[in-house]
Amino acid sequence: MSARRSLAVTAALVMGLGGLTACSSGDSGSAEADGPVTLTVWHNSTTGPGKAFWEEAAAAYTEEHPDVEFDLQSIQNEDMDGKLQTAVNSGDLPDIFMARGGQKLADIVATGNVKDLSNLLSDETKGTMGAALSAFEVDGKNYAVPTAVLPGGIFYSKDLFAEAGIEAEPTTMAELEDAVTKLKAAGIQPIALGAKDAWPAAHWFYFFALRECSEETIAGLAGSTDFSDPCWEKAGKDLEEFAGTEPFNTGYLTTPAQEGAGSSAGLIANHQAAMELMGGWNVGVIASLTPDQKPLPDLGWFPFPAVDGQKGDPTAMMGGVDGFSCAKDSPAACEDFLNFIASKEQQEKYAEAYQTIPANQEAQSVVADPALQPIMAAYNEAAYVSTWMDTVLGQSVGNALNTAVVDMLAGKGDASTIVSTMESAAARG
Repeated sequence: MSARRSLAVTAALVMGLGGLTACSSGDSGSAEADGPVTLTVWHNSTTGPGKAFWEEAAAAYTEEHPDVEFDLQSIQNEDMDGKLQTAVNSGDLPDIFMARGGQKLADIVATGNVKDLSNLLSDETKGTMGAALSAFEVDGKNYAVPTAVLPGGIFYSKDLFAEAGIEAEPTTMAELEDAVTKLKAAGIQPIALGAKDAWPAAHWFYFFALRECSEETIAGLAGSTDFSDPCWEKAGKDLEEFAGTEPFNTGYLTTPAQEGAGSSAGLIANHQAAMELMGGWNVGVIASLTPDQKPLPDLGWFPFPAVDGQKGDPTAMMGGVDGFSCAKDSPAACEDFLNFIASKEQQEKYAEAYQTIPANQEAQSVVADPALQPIMAAYNEAAYVSTWMDTVLGQSVGNALNTAVVDMLAGKGDASTIVSTMESAAARG
């Protein structure tokens, strides 16, 4: 797990798009060196501008490299990890696939199926991506190109807050609980939660742990089998107590996260709930679910509140960095295309399509959505930024943790059960 102190890194060199796509710093050669090839790409945008981005980027690249064709395959975000694991097991990975970093990426790298990009990334990619590249390092080598930085926090409807008489964004858990009380009194569902997909519910445990645990404990999470620090159980108890105030939407245990108007994101998009704890991608997801499929005009954001007696830094953040990797046996066009989509021009288009913060720092000036502005500010001011806990822990332990959190919310366990589940899953390896 890599903690990033700042997002602001000045690029040393900027080249035109043609120069960027011609070759990489590792001298991988032009895409045509392999002869006619078809690149299979797995990405996670199934509809709308995100899906269109990949189609347009592939077309633009093919115009410069006519010997390269693309087989673009849209995979539902929640299905991506499982499909990748199946592909790894069968030895049939696509040429380009979505990477989430942390132990999830390290586990795939350990199978020998991922291309080492350390010497294949252009100087421009390395210079403009800055610290985001570290999210995809395994044993000092780079295995993916980042496309977006996605810090987490609480998205909310300014209109519904005003309707409930909430005058300021909560900065402490006491203030958040007070906001929940006011929203319920106004007949508004306080917090949307897509617990059907497990990981959104687990986000609440992650953030309580980020507040309760020291930076040293969080930084040592990767590969750990020791969860004896009292902060882990304290995080679970914090969530138990908060859930006891009944802050979540009706039927949250069977609510999906991002699919359809009835999802947790859909409840925010249609003013059926006031808040949702989610990653930075939520701006685009919510926009896709509004009646006019445009950004929600009253959408706001604030960091996860402080917890009384916490050991963690109150400015610490948790989030992810989306990126893309190349299969070990992919042609040179694979890394060449990744350098292409890392360019300022393509990153600006990516940010606009996904309504997100681009990893290329020279492209961040294109971010205009008001809901993303405070996220970038908080990210830049954070004491440190941790990768999503289930990503750091890896698929086996991470999935077990996520399920244990949902079980606790469903009355099938408690805080100690979450910790013991993590320990048991880690011990199994």
